[in-house]
Amino acid sequence: MKLTKHNGRAGKNGVYNPKHNDRNFDVSNSEHIDEQRAEHNIYWDCYNGYRQLAEKNSDEIELASTFEEVEQIYYHTHYSDYTDGQNARNEKNRHTERNRTTDEILKNKKTCPEESLLQIGKMEEHASAETLFLVATEFFAELERRFGSHVHILDWALHIDESTPHIHERHVFDCENQYGELCPQQEKALEALGFELPEPDKKLGRHNNRKMVYDAACRALLFDICRKHGLQLEEEPEYGGRKYLEKQDFILAKQKEQLAVQSQTIQEQETVIQEKEEKLDELTLKLDDVEALIDDVSEIAYDKAVEVVTDTVRVETHKQDIQLVEETKSWLLSPERKAPKKEREYAAARLDNVVSKITKAMQTALSVMKAALTKPEVRKANTQQIKEKARTSIYEMLNRNKAIVAAEDAARKKETHKKQNMER
Repeated sequence: MKLTKHNGRAGKNGVYNPKHNDRNFDVSNSEHIDEQRAEHNIYWDCYNGYRQLAEKNSDEIELASTFEEVEQIYYHTHYSDYTDGQNARNEKNRHTERNRTTDEILKNKKTCPEESLLQIGKMEEHASAETLFLVATEFFAELERRFGSHVHILDWALHIDESTPHIHERHVFDCENQYGELCPQQEKALEALGFELPEPDKKLGRHNNRKMVYDAACRALLFDICRKHGLQLEEEPEYGGRKYLEKQDFILAKQKEQLAVQSQTIQEQETVIQEKEEKLDELTLKLDDVEALIDDVSEIAYDKAVEVVTDTVRVETHKQDIQLVEETKSWLLSPERKAPKKEREYAAARLDNVVSKITKAMQTALSVMKAALTKPEVRKANTQQIKEKARTSIYEMLNRNKAIVAAEDAARKKETHKKQNMER
């Protein structure tokens, strides 16, 4: 059997959410989860200890009923001094846009908890849930004993409601910063624990950091505990399921197997290559045409946009301003006004002059606006933005059409192959 231990903080949908781990959702909507077995999952967190699904929302849970709430409380309790202090320093330096709350550092991929997936074996052959539980609890206890001053396990869940028993465990690394404030910082925490860089004479980086050494130590510890429980595990990776082949040798062997079943002659292959080159040349020409089209259309689109914007501004601004003047004029000329009629008529005539001045002022403003929008540097920058958006849309359309053509071509080849087999 193989031991699987993966670590991570975020995926394509952002930082990992602990809701999956403690089943804080309607499990009946998930086909891969056995709802009846879910009741026997085991959950642990740093505030409530052990519990199961049926107990998760009981009155006995005082501090938090979900892993999400546990982590919110932990971050607020332990890292509020850090966020308050850092926010005060930001305000002093006039960078309040950098201010953050404990909830925000909880959801930031650099300071959020790290999640580990622990599994022994695969669906076909795996350790029992009981054995996995014993191995994991002993492993977590040893982590706490060795590294608990700077590595804190927040919560974990043993899932037996899926195809293979496995554990999701979440922890946070922290240590004090230069201001004496406790804050989540992985590399500094591991340095405080005495871990050195894999290559001390080289610069800290993605392929040279203390987390690599820490993970190796954890993996070695986990293997030792598994052996104590009588588990025989594979420790060396294999490529493609073939024990004595290197990765590149396996790839080459696979390619030879594919070539062996092909019935094309060398001449036919050269013909196919030639056709592909011709299609590539044709596609290159079409792409050049597309680029030219984008250039022309983008400039025309920008000029038209300037006209539409200025016309819209003119119409809407005239409409609002003149309407306001006309309402004032009607108010002056209404019989209810007590001022002499002659004075009111004089005021109304002055308002007519105001309308005329508004019109002239707007024409001047529109001329200034249009001149600003058509300046070479402004026109160039804005046209470039239009080009980029147009290029993205056009290439997306081309890729969709290319996929459709490829699917149709594959279907046609499949049908031809079927007919050839029937003729044989």
